[in-house]
Amino acid sequence: MSGSTFGKLFRVTTWGESHGAAVGAVVDGCPAGLTLCEDDIQQYLNRRKPGQSKYTTKRQEADQVEILSGVFEGKTTGTPISLIVRNQDQRSRDYGNIAYTYRPGHADYTFTQKYGFRDYRGGGRSSGRETIGRVAAGAIASLLLNEMGITFTSYAKSVGPVTVPEKEYHFEEISENKLYMPNNQAAKQAASFLDQMIQDQDSCGGTIECLVQGLPAGLGEPVFEKLDACLAQALMSIGAVKAVELGDGILAASSLGSKNNDAFLKKEDRIVKETNHSGGVLGGMSDGSPLLVRASIKPTPSISQSQRTVTESGEETELVIHGRHDPVIVPRAVVVVEAMTAITLADLLLVNMSSRLDKIKAYYTED
Repeated sequence: MSGSTFGKLFRVTTWGESHGAAVGAVVDGCPAGLTLCEDDIQQYLNRRKPGQSKYTTKRQEADQVEILSGVFEGKTTGTPISLIVRNQDQRSRDYGNIAYTYRPGHADYTFTQKYGFRDYRGGGRSSGRETIGRVAAGAIASLLLNEMGITFTSYAKSVGPVTVPEKEYHFEEISENKLYMPNNQAAKQAASFLDQMIQDQDSCGGTIECLVQGLPAGLGEPVFEKLDACLAQALMSIGAVKAVELGDGILAASSLGSKNNDAFLKKEDRIVKETNHSGGVLGGMSDGSPLLVRASIKPTPSISQSQRTVTESGEETELVIHGRHDPVIVPRAVVVVEAMTAITLADLLLVNMSSRLDKIKAYYTED
C-alpha cells in the first residue's frame, strides 16, 4: 500500500490497523535539538482518545504513546522519531456480521475492489484509529512551530444544526465543554441534539476551524504547491473530511471584489491587512495574517439503525452495525485537523528556508 507518507522535508508515515497490535507513526526530518518527551505528545493524544464523554465511542483505550527512537536526553537527535501506541480494547467479535457485508458510508466496498480483500475488524487502515499516528506526529510539528511563536486555536464551529457565529466566539470556553465549541451555551444546545441522535440511533456531522497565528509571510509556492492546496490535501486525507475552506471559503463565490479584497495598511512599520477574507493566504502563499482553515466533517457512518446494503456476492440484505461508535466525530477530530495543519506548516516552513539566496548565504556565512 502506497500513500501512507505525507510531506517533503518534515515527513510523516503512519502505520498500523484498528484491531492490530498497535498503531503509530515515524517522523523523519525533525531538526535536532527540539525538547521532546512522551508527555508532550500525550497531551495531544488525550484530546482524541475515546471514552471522554457519552458522545464518544466507549472503546476503552489509554492511547499511551511510547517514543522508540529519535530522542536522547530529552532532545530530538535529527534521526527518525518512531512512535507507537498499543491497542488494548479490540473487540473484533463486534464486526463478525460485516465480514462479508459492505457497510454504507464506509470504505469496505472500495477497499475490496482495490486490494481483493479487506480487514473487516473496524476497517483496518481505513479506521479513524489511524489518526493516532497523525496526532502524535502533529504534536511534534506543533512543538517545532511553537519555538518560532506560531500558535494554534482549534475548535468545533458547528455540531449538527448548532453553529457558533464568529462574533460569539469565546476561545476560553473551548476547553470548558466536551464538544470543544467556543461557546458553552451553543455546546449545551448541541449536546441536547446529540442526546436525540443517540435515542434515534443516528449520527451527525459538523465543522472544525483551525486558527493559526504568528505565521511569517511567504510559506507555500505560487503554482502547484500552494499553501491552501497543501492544506486541502492534508485535511481531505482525513477520512471524515468532505470539504475544506480557507477564510470566507464558499461565501467568496457570492461576494464582490470590492468586499472580498483585503485592503493593505501600514501599521507600526508593518504591512497588514484591514480584513482577512482570504484566510491568511494570497496567491498560494501565507501573507502574515492569521491563517483560518475550516473542515467539514460528515456524520459518523456507523449507526445502529437497520440499513440496506449488499454482501460481497451481491445479495441484497439489511445490516445493523453493532459495537461502540460515536454519534458525532467532530469533537475528537478537532485535534486531528490541528495536527494535519501543523504537519503541513512545519514541512512548508522547512522548504521555505531555501527559497532565497540571501538567506542561504546569511546562514552559511554567520560567524
